[in-house]
Amino acid sequence: MEIDEGFGHENPKKDICVVIGGRSFIGKPLVVMLLKSSKNWIVRIADSDPCLNLDLNEKNSLLSEAISSGRASYFQVDVRDKSQIITAIEGSSVIFHMGVTATATNSSSNNFYMQYMITVQGTKNVIRACRDCKVKRLIYNSTADVVFDGKHDINKGDESLPYPSRFEDMLSDLKAQAETLVLFANNGDGLLTCVLRPCNAFGPGDGKFVPLLLSTAKSGSSKFIVGNGENMCDFTYVDNVAHAHVCAEEALCSRTNFVAGKAFFITNLDSVKFWEFVALILEGLGYSRPRFKIPVRLVWFRAVLSKWVHEILEQGNASPFLSLSIVHQLSCTLTFDCSQAQNHIGYSPIVSLEEGITLTIESFSHMDEDSPQLRFRDCNEPSKVDKLLGSGRVADLLLWRDDKKTFAYFLGLVLLYYWFFLSGRTFVSSAAKFLLMIAAFLFSNGILPASLFGFTIKKLSPSQFEMSETVEDAVMCLASAWNHSMKTLRLVAQGGDWNIFLKVVVLLYLVKSLVLLPFSAVIGVVLVFAFTAFFVYMQHEDEVDRLIKFSSIGLKCLKRVLMGKLPASVVSFLSEFPNDGSG
Repeated sequence: MEIDEGFGHENPKKDICVVIGGRSFIGKPLVVMLLKSSKNWIVRIADSDPCLNLDLNEKNSLLSEAISSGRASYFQVDVRDKSQIITAIEGSSVIFHMGVTATATNSSSNNFYMQYMITVQGTKNVIRACRDCKVKRLIYNSTADVVFDGKHDINKGDESLPYPSRFEDMLSDLKAQAETLVLFANNGDGLLTCVLRPCNAFGPGDGKFVPLLLSTAKSGSSKFIVGNGENMCDFTYVDNVAHAHVCAEEALCSRTNFVAGKAFFITNLDSVKFWEFVALILEGLGYSRPRFKIPVRLVWFRAVLSKWVHEILEQGNASPFLSLSIVHQLSCTLTFDCSQAQNHIGYSPIVSLEEGITLTIESFSHMDEDSPQLRFRDCNEPSKVDKLLGSGRVADLLLWRDDKKTFAYFLGLVLLYYWFFLSGRTFVSSAAKFLLMIAAFLFSNGILPASLFGFTIKKLSPSQFEMSETVEDAVMCLASAWNHSMKTLRLVAQGGDWNIFLKVVVLLYLVKSLVLLPFSAVIGVVLVFAFTAFFVYMQHEDEVDRLIKFSSIGLKCLKRVLMGKLPASVVSFLSEFPNDGSG
């Protein structure tokens, strides 16, 4: 499908270029740069959408004016269909293939067949169409990940690096196959080709990296650093990637022997610690920077578990939140030598890394209001787990609202656990010594002067010995639980509710099982559970609720099966008991 106001008035003296994937993250700024170029290009935008839908910031822009004047036109192209590609590129001299990874079919990123057809077969079709239409130059947008095996660091890697024997990431594998096809096509039927490998492109319009950071911030995981946090990375601002394509096209004309059939890494020439870059983005968007380091193996195990859960829940082609390839990218050093691009295609960044970060933050700041992913930051509605914990000090501690405070309490409880259960003394002896230390501390605090050797000694005020609201709430909860237990026992004694009786039997059986375990082990498990389970539930509330729902359905089905196998006389006897519907 072609959208072209005034396209029939193209000036034949002007060169025509086509940007396949012209509405992609990198394609959009490339189109604008081509329209601004001194070569006075006629630009054809080819993409998978049925029509050209301009963004709000593109209204009354250079692109909209070019569309109106006929300097720019739009073609709907499915790269799996060579005839559609030929229609879009016929008469052009240069093709920028941005490596389309999505079509109107909304294919999933982990659908191998679909992605192979788009990335590899689509690139084959582009090359064949270029030869059929006598196109002179083809520049392919690849990725620096084509030389990353997903496990080992790359420190200042250059173009001599080979492809890995095995890829951990499917899309990187397919990109490597596609760029190989482009490089081998050089000088075929007069077609000159080259490949650009941008490293971690970011900027306004990013649909992957920054949204991933925002989703981790929402889940509460953004406070963690995977690994030691010292891994270095290269990031490339999107306008610099687009600028590199313009440089490559010019170099293919003037420095053919040094550029044609070659691949070039593209960076911002400013390597930075990966987690420092992440921290700058998160802080700019109003989140706290990552601080706590967790082992890579632990995150790797979580990724494996996440993948398994997604498969169990039968979520089709939906990708797990955290893949194995992402885990390694978060913890490995990935920096590249960009000197070949500087020397041979004349590339140098036009936007610094610092300025690029600022522009990116500004472009995503609107998501505070527009994105449902970020509304939680301004929403005072407490979560379910927050309500469960009383929305007070206990909730703040167990949900790690203040990391340092929670860790201090956790460490204190661990020390108490060791003192009472692992020190080798009896519980009574440990309790007596603990109370003796408290008494000695209180007495010493009382007799010491307010100032000693120039240091002010903080005295304990009488108000600190009063029962706080938190303690009162805890006592009230215990009293309420006791009253509820007594009410339940009265109902059991009346013999009027079969469901309650079964619940009491199951509960007593569980209590019996716990009593058989060492008391110290039970307390240790409860301590770890309290400081981890609620926090994990807050991060994965939907997934946990879904599992609970499925488990409940399974138990109900099991109940029906068991009732169906009971003798009719027993079923009739059980049905005589009233059911309040609480089960």
